[in-house]
Amino acid sequence: MKILITGVNGFVGTNFSKNWFKNHTIYGLDIHQPDKEGVERIFSWDELGKIPPLDAIVHLAGKAHDTKNRSEAQVYFDVNTGLTQKIFDYFLRSDARTFIFFSSVKAAADSVQGEVLTEEVIPHPIGPYGESKIRAEEYILKARNQDSRAKTKNIYILRPCMIHGPGNKGNLNLLYSVVRKGIPWPLGSYENLRSFCSIDNISYVVEQLIVKENIASGIYHVGDDEPLSTNELIGLISKSVGKKSRIWKLPKGLMDTAARVGGVLHLPLNKDRLQKLTENYVVSNNKIKRALGIDRMPVSGREGMQKTLESFR
Repeated sequence: MKILITGVNGFVGTNFSKNWFKNHTIYGLDIHQPDKEGVERIFSWDELGKIPPLDAIVHLAGKAHDTKNRSEAQVYFDVNTGLTQKIFDYFLRSDARTFIFFSSVKAAADSVQGEVLTEEVIPHPIGPYGESKIRAEEYILKARNQDSRAKTKNIYILRPCMIHGPGNKGNLNLLYSVVRKGIPWPLGSYENLRSFCSIDNISYVVEQLIVKENIASGIYHVGDDEPLSTNELIGLISKSVGKKSRIWKLPKGLMDTAARVGGVLHLPLNKDRLQKLTENYVVSNNKIKRALGIDRMPVSGREGMQKTLESFR
């Protein structure tokens, strides 16, 4: 298969190209065009017309979630919505049969209401990141239903959980650094569960969507089979760095009071941050597994996380 990966120089694109190049011809589309192992050629955004005929387009390029809230809101819509519209329009004009858009579970919900997040949820994103992703989804779905060119094509919208693997950056690295320094985790009383997505599992899913012919177009959530609690994650990190877990199970009432005071004094811990650190965010991957005809993802949640943590060393 001839596959174009937009954002090929990013964390996910780099891993995809490494995993797929032996079985497929990989082209890239990115701002920077250095030579890259496993990639035939990387094109700039002004060179869309020079890209050879393709079988599939995997659209990864986008503005990542800014956990420090420093980005202007319009940037998200310019990139996550506008750029997606541009590449999807190109796909409709092309001979490519398959288009895969990387959205996010944050396009569906900032917080999970109930026990698990499924594709049946009515999207209610909060903030420009999730809102820009859902606008892109809406554009794709409208074109799929109304544009005759889309009738013979496979169009998938993936909403992955937090993807992790070698080369990963973000909140997982921050937690790893905290544990490695021996800083205690004070929220051990909260047994919250969160879904993650290993790079090996998402790579497998996307490749299967490309090579198989009978998988229905639509929206699919993607994540590991087993969610992990923060306490369990800290245990895995501690084992990886050779340290004893330092988890303090301080009373929830005490932490709630500290968060209220922190909000008044503008300290790092406030009510909103405490909620984000301790809430459950469990995502169902049953729909994508049924579509692929599998019972389990190739890599377990613990196995994938251990592989990621070892790469940090």
